[in-house]
Amino acid sequence: MTSKRPKSIRRRRLPVVEPEARPRLGLRQLGIDTTDWDYVVALAGNPNTGKSTVFNALTGLRQHVGNWPGKTVARAEGGFEFEGDKYKLVDLPGTYSLLSASTDEEIARDFILFGRPDCTIIVADATVLERNLNLALQILEITDKAVICLNLMDEARRKGIRVNHKSLARDLGVPVVPTVARTGHGMDDLLRAAAGVASGGIRTQPHRISARGEAARSVDELARLLESAYPTLPNSRWVAMRLLEGDRRVEEAVRDGELADLVEEQSRAPEPAAHH
Repeated sequence: MTSKRPKSIRRRRLPVVEPEARPRLGLRQLGIDTTDWDYVVALAGNPNTGKSTVFNALTGLRQHVGNWPGKTVARAEGGFEFEGDKYKLVDLPGTYSLLSASTDEEIARDFILFGRPDCTIIVADATVLERNLNLALQILEITDKAVICLNLMDEARRKGIRVNHKSLARDLGVPVVPTVARTGHGMDDLLRAAAGVASGGIRTQPHRISARGEAARSVDELARLLESAYPTLPNSRWVAMRLLEGDRRVEEAVRDGELADLVEEQSRAPEPAAHH
């Protein structure tokens, strides 16, 4: 990594972004009630970014409510209503990456890819933003329906770190919302951004790494083969890239039939209520 910082995260040069402390006028916390939802929102992020605080602020819950099927990893799922629409919020395990074979990373990766959430809120710690961008960029390779929750802005300010969230949003191609989830600062803006992405009212163009030349042709050819074998596979291009990069876990999923099982399982998943 070079020593030069990206423009959007240089220290002490850009104006301070002050999240607004507006009341969350359109939010109604629904706790564990996730019946008849209109949209599914996933909550992702590194550990210790305040992700659980965001989850609690939106749902009103204060603890995990179960485990992922067949896993010992805790699963938190809750509901909230915002401006007339009901949302099911699924708190994914905190991870630093989606590329290794840990159980937490598999759960997060599988849900974003096969669960097809209407929006994924990626919670990032503004005090160590560069460290958090690794996961954010990996998620943006899988889905274009995402919002960055730039949390802990108060801590960043105390450390003299200035973040230009508008510049970062342009760089990443998705909304970036500065927040202090602990106090509620910026949460109304986060809800509006997530609702806009989920409904399609906000269009995103996420930053992605583009293959070139022979590599691009190989990705395209393998993606077509995957689409032929698995017509409902959500992101054949991403799976093709992982296979070509030698991701052993993805290779095993294809070879052992697990990929086919995941695609089939998703096709049987219950549909949300009709969108307004």
